[in-house]
Amino acid sequence: MRAVQMDTPGGPEVLKLREVPLAAPAAGEVQLQLRYAGLNFIDVYHRSGLYPLPMPATLGREGMGTVEQLGEGVSGLSVGQRVAFAMHPGSYAERVNVPAWLLAPVPDAVSDEVAAAAMLQGLTAQFLTRTTWPLAAGQLVVVHAAAGGVGGLLVQLGRLLGATVLATAGSEAKRQLARELGAHEVASYDEFAEVARGLGRAHVIYDGVGQATFRAGLDALRPRGMMVLYGAASGPVEPLDPQLLNQKGSLFLTRPSLGAYIQDAAEVQQRAAELFGWIAAGQLQVRVDRVFDLSEVAEAHRHIEARGTLGKVLIRTGG
Repeated sequence: MRAVQMDTPGGPEVLKLREVPLAAPAAGEVQLQLRYAGLNFIDVYHRSGLYPLPMPATLGREGMGTVEQLGEGVSGLSVGQRVAFAMHPGSYAERVNVPAWLLAPVPDAVSDEVAAAAMLQGLTAQFLTRTTWPLAAGQLVVVHAAAGGVGGLLVQLGRLLGATVLATAGSEAKRQLARELGAHEVASYDEFAEVARGLGRAHVIYDGVGQATFRAGLDALRPRGMMVLYGAASGPVEPLDPQLLNQKGSLFLTRPSLGAYIQDAAEVQQRAAELFGWIAAGQLQVRVDRVFDLSEVAEAHRHIEARGTLGKVLIRTGG
């Protein structure tokens, strides 16, 4: 099969398309014929060496395809079935072996492209709004980086679940996009805390920006509000004395990631079923920015590193 591999960290030029062998699926695994891989910024970190990987490495942690072979002991899936996954390496390839418990069936009403684009960011938005802090009608939520992949989904889900959404972004064009996605109020990163205080303070802040927004966010929360720090696009936050959370009103602070929220097959399937249900019902829009072929992965990395994307970047891995 063809796969994109790297032998050493570096720029996009280290990504090489090769013919590589793939063993039959082991017990508990499923071999997929992939159709699309999702491109995420963590792939860039892996390629650059910021997050080191054993070499040679095949990048990609998200994909969609059809079941081709079942390993020993696998039940509940069938050959030819459409499935998607996140949080498993090796999706920059024509085929991949994935633990069966990580696979989510894709309903007929959801296209291949959207299923591939939705898994990692969509499951993240689902657990943030349904489990980490279950959003409810009448609450005020601040969503940072609201024009980004997870941010845009959080804006839509906040609106869907009845919350008042205050969205932030770094430019007026991106703030306008947040309005179009359903934000009730928008603000810059410099002014959001003042706006939130004027609206009665936030119940929860979903912060994927980090250093540039974190401290101001603590001043924008109401007593017993929650700071959900799920990313650090602007850099890591400074060390924090827990006493500050007391001083600011007995605040809660969490640093969640998807892996801790999909611990078994039941969690994967429950979260994915709700996510795909929203998409199929037209309640959640998943935007695809561009689709690159497997032979164009280096160009795809350059595209996402330019930070001008307005939606998910996909890699077409097969037919």
